[in-house]
Amino acid sequence: MYSGSSDGESHEAATQRKIPPVSSMLWVRNLRRYIGSGAGLGSEALMELETKRILLDIFKEKQQKSAEAGTIPSFYKKACIKIICSCITFKIPYYHGLILLFVSSFCFCFCLVQKPEEGSISHRVQKLAKYRFLKKQSDLLLNADDLDAMWVCLRENCVIDDATGAEKMNYEDFCHIASVCSEQIGPKCRRFFSPSNFMKFEKDESGRIAILPFYLYVMRTVSLTQARIDMSELDEDSDGFLQPHEMEAYIRGLIPNLAQLRDMPAAFVQMYCRIAAHKFSFFCDPHRRGKACIKKVLLSNCLQELMELHQESEEEVTDTEQAENWFSLTSAQHMFLALDKDMNGTLSKQELKEYADGTLTEIFIERVFDEHVRRCKIGAGSNREMDFDSFLDFVLALENKDTPEGLTYLFRCLDLNGRGFLTTADIHSLFRDVHQKWIEGGNYELCIEDVRDEIWDMVKPADPLRITLADLLACKQGGTVASMLIDVRGFWAHDNRENLLQEEEEPEEES
Repeated sequence: MYSGSSDGESHEAATQRKIPPVSSMLWVRNLRRYIGSGAGLGSEALMELETKRILLDIFKEKQQKSAEAGTIPSFYKKACIKIICSCITFKIPYYHGLILLFVSSFCFCFCLVQKPEEGSISHRVQKLAKYRFLKKQSDLLLNADDLDAMWVCLRENCVIDDATGAEKMNYEDFCHIASVCSEQIGPKCRRFFSPSNFMKFEKDESGRIAILPFYLYVMRTVSLTQARIDMSELDEDSDGFLQPHEMEAYIRGLIPNLAQLRDMPAAFVQMYCRIAAHKFSFFCDPHRRGKACIKKVLLSNCLQELMELHQESEEEVTDTEQAENWFSLTSAQHMFLALDKDMNGTLSKQELKEYADGTLTEIFIERVFDEHVRRCKIGAGSNREMDFDSFLDFVLALENKDTPEGLTYLFRCLDLNGRGFLTTADIHSLFRDVHQKWIEGGNYELCIEDVRDEIWDMVKPADPLRITLADLLACKQGGTVASMLIDVRGFWAHDNRENLLQEEEEPEEES
């Protein structure tokens, strides 16, 4: 049987149980560093002083400047006349016409609103208003001590499943814990104990939910909200987007709290932030507008991958996991310098051919330079060299071929004529270089037409005569197809896929 939470004796027994402190749990320690101690954004007195100073400057500026009468543009006059004529023609009540005039006047004034100049009074007022709003939102968040207290409340008032040993709570326990937490922490925790939140979690046959998933949900909500506040504070123009230098500043602020990065040499911090921010730009700014949406950053896998560097001991993370993490030091260092033989800060086509042990085809390297490398303004007109930012895009696309962003990058290289689709002739031209490297490696003879037909069967394009980017994304094998056409190692992996799967299954059976 289960020990009910409404029984006084079971409450006493639960209290007598030894409850491990939250700080002893690794995942809690990691998230606590991310959430912070709730110190706030600044002093309230300093904000009030700044407000008074700005308002005084506004008063002085208005005294110095005389009001200048603005002229009404002709297009606005014509719009007002049309509204009045429409009211007369269609017998619209006069108050409706006044509403239309008011709305049009508001829209006209709104269109004239311009971004305030840096250092101007309006800019300072806007900055201060945002600062006060973010501080208010930060004050509403649970800090690390509040989360500790909530965990203790959950452990003390839960029920134990005798069959699984899991700690659970029904809705009555849920409401009781909400009242206890409100007394100990305050009203800011009550929003987590709503009926809709209880219904989000999987329930057993008795209608109970496990306390651990609920607590992780609370911690994730708090950490994402804190990240949203931190990013908004760095968003200089308050448009909901982060420019590259703002993203770099956010990552730089996280480094002291990331166990695997806190001992990073100071000389490498700037370069590391640039490399890390570039991955966010690659996935969260697919249209290359020069800024990434904050909401998209928060929901991306990139942020989760970066937060994995909270893990402290070497036992917690394997060398393979560390190498696969773009944000770890092992994957961020020396990628570019190893290829830059002449140490001029850029890569030539010949230098880039050495990437991945030279398994990429020459036609693919040529297409990368044609589509993704800007022409150098200095020196010979036809010579192009890949700078560091372009190299990061190149690596991210190859390491993430199955993602829409990576496949879009590669498709531009595969589309030899820039028509937006691939024909059988394009497939033949692309695979010819792969075939040559395949034969040079001592492998068996291939029929290019058979490979071409296999690719068509894999993709199953909507138009049987052409393959589009949408077809590659829809078939869920676009990354494999791209690998087969640009990398002899990628084709080898596809050709030996059954043997590779068998090798992966054998160690599992032995264990």
